[in-house]
Amino acid sequence: MKKRSPINVLLFFINSLAATLLLFSYALPYVSPKSIPVFAVLSLLVPVLLVINIGFFIFWLIKLKKQLLLTVFVLAIGWFSITPFYKLSKKNTSLNTDLKVMSYNVRMFNHWKWLQKEGVENEISNFISENDPDVLLIQENMSVKKYELDFPYKYIQKKYQNGRFGMAIYSKLPIIKKGYLKLENTSNSIIFADIIRQKDTIRVYNLHLQSLSISPDKENFGKENSEKLFKTLKESFKKQAEQTTLFLAHEKDWKGKKIVCGDFNNTAYSWVYNQISKNKKDAFIEAGQGFGKTFKYPFPLRIDFILTDNKAAINQFNTYAVEYSDHYPILARINW
Repeated sequence: MKKRSPINVLLFFINSLAATLLLFSYALPYVSPKSIPVFAVLSLLVPVLLVINIGFFIFWLIKLKKQLLLTVFVLAIGWFSITPFYKLSKKNTSLNTDLKVMSYNVRMFNHWKWLQKEGVENEISNFISENDPDVLLIQENMSVKKYELDFPYKYIQKKYQNGRFGMAIYSKLPIIKKGYLKLENTSNSIIFADIIRQKDTIRVYNLHLQSLSISPDKENFGKENSEKLFKTLKESFKKQAEQTTLFLAHEKDWKGKKIVCGDFNNTAYSWVYNQISKNKKDAFIEAGQGFGKTFKYPFPLRIDFILTDNKAAINQFNTYAVEYSDHYPILARINW
């Protein structure tokens, strides 16, 4: 009997561990963080686990080893059970009647100078003007006159009456109703606006769910207080679940056309995404390409979304890797 190499044995052990965790993660969208919050933390690692398993598949394939069968099995299950990690094809059509919708977490237009450069607010404004959305949804808005954008209709909601931080919906089309869902003990928000387009009323939701306190400018997972971060993440996921439940209760009363956008602060492999995206189309899945990365971090995290009702057609979807914030803007062309 041919003796196995100790290095191959060690690598297969690591491979088996990564494959088991990935297989386990497939159940995450069906487990509420309110019941087992520790499970939700794993949803952030799904992109990492996918990359690791794909790497092992390539390694064993090159070496022509039967160990690749484990990874093939786990990846095959994921192919049929989870949202795509990478999109090869892209839909790229357009109609004059498309509604162009952009969602963008602008990180307060760099008000507190996270980026060491001047005029970031002007670069954001110019970028938005160049892409010319009909509806623009802003997370982490800053209600300062120099940051206001040139749209005929707008709904700006500040989190606190005497503050400036909040959310915004800008529109070229008339807004006939607007409102917000009160989220307790958080700086995050959910707002909505009903927009008139020809004879249709379209409800547009702008979601900014509980933040996870993961900074792209710092090494969160390797620092000494990682245990504190882990505890914070668990509490954040529980709050996200509560906010999602509140949103779903409000949303179910609207039977017309709808668009749900925003910064979910969670991935497409989470319970939060699974609940919100039910009976909806994900614009990235329908028309996007690549990883769809929306957050500036070493691994491709897609945590910003544009979702529509099932009757809508998504003709285009784009993510723009412009570094004016810690998030990248996304834009979809939508039709009915």
